Amino acid sequence: MRTKSHKKNKINVVTLGCSKNIYDSEVLMGQLKANNMDVEHESESQENDIVVINTCGFIDNAKEESVNTILDFVKQKEEGTVEKVFVTGCLSERYKPDLEKEIPNVDQYFGTTELPKLLKALGADYKHELIGERLTTTPKHYAYLKIAEGCDRPCSFCAIPLMRGKHVSKPIEDLVTESENLAKNGVKELILIAQDLTYYGLDIYKKRRLADLLMALKDVEGIEWIRLHYAFPTGFPQDVLDVIRDEEKVCNYIDIPLQHIADNVLKSMKRGTTFEKTNSLLRDFREKVPGMAIRTSLIVGYPGETEKDFEILKNWVRDTKFDRLGVFTYSHEENTSAYDLEDDIPAEVKATRAEEIMAIQQEVSLRLNGEKVGKEFKVLIDRKEGNFFIGRTEFDSPDVDNEVLIDAGKHFVRQGDFIKVKVYEASDYDLFAEPV
Repeated sequence: MRTKSHKKNKINVVTLGCSKNIYDSEVLMGQLKANNMDVEHESESQENDIVVINTCGFIDNAKEESVNTILDFVKQKEEGTVEKVFVTGCLSERYKPDLEKEIPNVDQYFGTTELPKLLKALGADYKHELIGERLTTTPKHYAYLKIAEGCDRPCSFCAIPLMRGKHVSKPIEDLVTESENLAKNGVKELILIAQDLTYYGLDIYKKRRLADLLMALKDVEGIEWIRLHYAFPTGFPQDVLDVIRDEEKVCNYIDIPLQHIADNVLKSMKRGTTFEKTNSLLRDFREKVPGMAIRTSLIVGYPGETEKDFEILKNWVRDTKFDRLGVFTYSHEENTSAYDLEDDIPAEVKATRAEEIMAIQQEVSLRLNGEKVGKEFKVLIDRKEGNFFIGRTEFDSPDVDNEVLIDAGKHFVRQGDFIKVKVYEASDYDLFAEPV
């Protein structure tokens, strides 16, 4: 067992879940650093006295990973290699009483809006003046920018409003200040995130102002790419498409989770749209912004999803030819309105349906990538991995989308640089290219 010392405590912040959780961890770490505390992100060192676990509570798999991570660190605490374990984030927000009962050896649990209380427990003061200042955990050249918290949408399957509360937009001037700070530290790409980008501004400005925000952010010196994640289809502000088309810094890319396309499933999901309205919106995207990359995510195995509904979904994926696509299997979440429905589709059927969708998308992706052979693209270099430098075009977001591979044995490029490349080969999810 390690003996206690009088040295300053080292804090290890462990992040699970989505990019919004990464952002929250970065804010926490920025506050701790401003309090002159020794903090690391997902440290592999055995010298961390305190562990803070930022959990995810979105779906069953994420909840299971969060619980297992808590148990792992509680075991380390019991063995004496960690002194204290604190838990925050969505799982803690949603299941705090249950967690306190089931895993009592955690020192304290905190919800998603209790940053000042968490800091106090860690011996730090919450500094209000640190608008937008944080300790980024992503590679130096890109960063997530959370423009709003929470969600006002009534989607039947989603527990996020239970964990994150109502939609709250951040003022444009605060986001510009935050982006300027990021740019000073070498960030070149901003990835805008929220539960619902398209709702931005309605609460504080009484109108949708995502387009205005983009116009303000494009003027931040040093920022070269601005990318949009998690747009909601209902009420999509069309003026955003004009900005994407006309402004060079705004990537021709959008992540718009559509979830399904069969009308009766959309109605039960409370998505506020239909087959026809969704396809009309996608036509608008492609007509107003030619060459735009559209990423979506889908849910299969939703209660009552029939074989006919699934066939409609498969045919639509085949016909629509999304540039990027991901699939979740339905997770039956307590206190959502869909929880009142019978979770009537077996897990193995859900898994098979997800595999079928991804097999279709793999064919689509291979065909679309094949069309890029012989063409030139601007690429941002993310990292070196094995024998390749790995980069992305403006049509790709980190971690979830396609990548551009450059042979490190033949070429040298620097992480964080933009370069021009020519594609000479394509696979289903990778492009092989060489600098021009």
